[in-house]
Amino acid sequence: MSTKITFAFYFCILISCTEMKIPSPKAKKVQKSLSKHNDIRIDNYYWLNQRENPDVIKYLKKENKYTSKNLKVTEKTQKILFDEMKSRIKKDDNSVPYFFNGYWYVTKYVKGKNYPIYIRKKMSLDASEEILIDVNKLCKDYPYCQVSGLSISPDNTKISYGMDTLSRRIYSIYIKDLKTGKNLKDKIEGVSPYATWSSDSMYIFYTSKDSQTLRNDKIFRHQVGKNQKNDELVFHETDDSFSTFVYPSKSREYIIIGSTSTSTSEYQFLKSSRPLDNFNIIQPRYEGLEYSVDQFEDNFYIRTNIDGSKNFKLVKAPIVNPGKKFWSEIIPHNKEILLEDVEIFKDFFVISERKKGLLTLRVINWDFSNDYSLEFGSETYSASIGVNTDFYSKKIRYNFSSLTNPNCVKEYDTELNTHVTLKEQEIVGGQFNKQNYISERIWANSEDGKKIPISLVRHISTKLSKETPILLYAYGSYGITLDPTFSSIRLSLLDRGFVFAIAHIRGGEYLGRQWYEDGKMLNKKNTFNDFIACSKFLINENMTSSKHLYAMGGSAGGLLMGVIINMEPELYNGVIAAVPFVDVVTTMLDESIPLTTGEYDEWGNPNEKKFYNYMKSYSPYDNVTKKNYPNILVTSGFHDSQVQYWEPTKWVAKLRDFNLSDNLILLHTNMDYGHSGASGRFEPLKEIAMEYSFLLMLEKKL
Repeated sequence: MSTKITFAFYFCILISCTEMKIPSPKAKKVQKSLSKHNDIRIDNYYWLNQRENPDVIKYLKKENKYTSKNLKVTEKTQKILFDEMKSRIKKDDNSVPYFFNGYWYVTKYVKGKNYPIYIRKKMSLDASEEILIDVNKLCKDYPYCQVSGLSISPDNTKISYGMDTLSRRIYSIYIKDLKTGKNLKDKIEGVSPYATWSSDSMYIFYTSKDSQTLRNDKIFRHQVGKNQKNDELVFHETDDSFSTFVYPSKSREYIIIGSTSTSTSEYQFLKSSRPLDNFNIIQPRYEGLEYSVDQFEDNFYIRTNIDGSKNFKLVKAPIVNPGKKFWSEIIPHNKEILLEDVEIFKDFFVISERKKGLLTLRVINWDFSNDYSLEFGSETYSASIGVNTDFYSKKIRYNFSSLTNPNCVKEYDTELNTHVTLKEQEIVGGQFNKQNYISERIWANSEDGKKIPISLVRHISTKLSKETPILLYAYGSYGITLDPTFSSIRLSLLDRGFVFAIAHIRGGEYLGRQWYEDGKMLNKKNTFNDFIACSKFLINENMTSSKHLYAMGGSAGGLLMGVIINMEPELYNGVIAAVPFVDVVTTMLDESIPLTTGEYDEWGNPNEKKFYNYMKSYSPYDNVTKKNYPNILVTSGFHDSQVQYWEPTKWVAKLRDFNLSDNLILLHTNMDYGHSGASGRFEPLKEIAMEYSFLLMLEKKL
């Protein structure tokens, strides 16, 4: 028997020959009746939410073993892909330095290390290096470790930072004395990582989390050197649909507390030099009013949707009378342009504006003597305001990237009218040439006539035909815009003949605020219909076929994956659903689960019958029926704080019950990590290599 015949024979055994398939794990069925609004749902796998139950752990390990066996044929490819992706990452690398309060700050990576080292240099980049935090040393004893929220005290003598070693986004804050190089005795547990310093460097303000729901619900003031039990509560957000946070104004003159839901905002402030004072509210909340705040001299500058300004406008308010009665318009609302962001400088301000999906940066002097935009002249790209900590700078840092252009940090000089590239991501370990890749933006028609943008990238040698494999990716929730950015990791697919595409579907804000609102609450099905429309468009235009079309999404994008395979399962040869939110009704009825109550404005509150019925009509878990499901790879994190591990676990078990096809349905649960996967530079690449190998296996491109 020849080598080719032998491989084909064993490939058939692993993938196609149903009579010889590896038997999948069978989760036991324990009938659970769930009743709401006189409607009864039966959940046979509800018991899998028992995190401490040994039978649950045993079952998850069986699923992992089953996945490993079915992907054994890909092990060599996974290793090749991992090494390939890792090789493109520069091992010794530094961030672009930025200047703040007398020091230059740099994040650097060194060869052989998985985590960053944070350093600074006093006044000059030629000065000696001072190590602030070496994350490699902090994380050396943990399988998962995330250090975040670094914050330097105004007197430059201390740094606070948060550390999470469980992967549930629950941090402990530590304070390091930069004169001695040792941590102070302060340890603040169960919190978000970032702390805001008072101007005297004696106090920090931080956000604590509800121990059960993990909602950011309280702001405390902590005196350096004291025990956490002595910290004073300065604000308690009692509305469980809101989360709260604290940050300094860019000038560092004020400390600001924000409290937001998905559709309403409220902010309050105090002088940083008077940390023991009470906070004052800027504008009391009312349903539907959204705003965000920064400060310049004697005014607050507020981005808001007030008075029907759906795409937001910019107003200012005197600090002495900041309520909306005193708001005066600076930049009016434009129904064609989304005002996304504002950056304050001493001599000017910059606003990010998005029109027809593309972002420009608009620079305006405070006296309006200059008002102009920085254009990027490309068909599809990603741009954003960068790190601009120096309030007095005449230069604007911004980020630029595209599907074919590596990530760049650029700087625009407002006095000289010049652009300089400070750093472009270096792709090492290969022969990368951006000219070898082609990107474009095309438009599909959704079922209600809306034009849906799709950004695509491919290798120049990849021709579009019915035989071309396309991976279509989307998210489509929370108003989050997926801009077409560069990925060195993605090159491993492009170089093997795949096309990568992003569907800019409703639920994001790619085409403005209305684009988001048309994909949430009782309009949520537009999100799913848009993705299916994009899929059919690619097929109908002979760019691919259902035998070579693949879909991928994570979290709320995983919900999207669950819905589309219930609606149109035979459109896709394979689907990857990462940490998917698939048991919508049950989760949104359980107020003890993290994030549930804070998301009623996104999905609706199923305690109201109209939302219950609507959710149930699309919830992936509730709508699994007997049909030919495609090949599916589902990934999950046992410590996930966003989407609990049992959602994808139950979903996979139920899919197998009803699947009429011979296709693979696989579940991989990472027992050490949470929603964002592994920590560090290289460990996350292993899961990506597994996902890519799954696609290549289905395409017979191993």
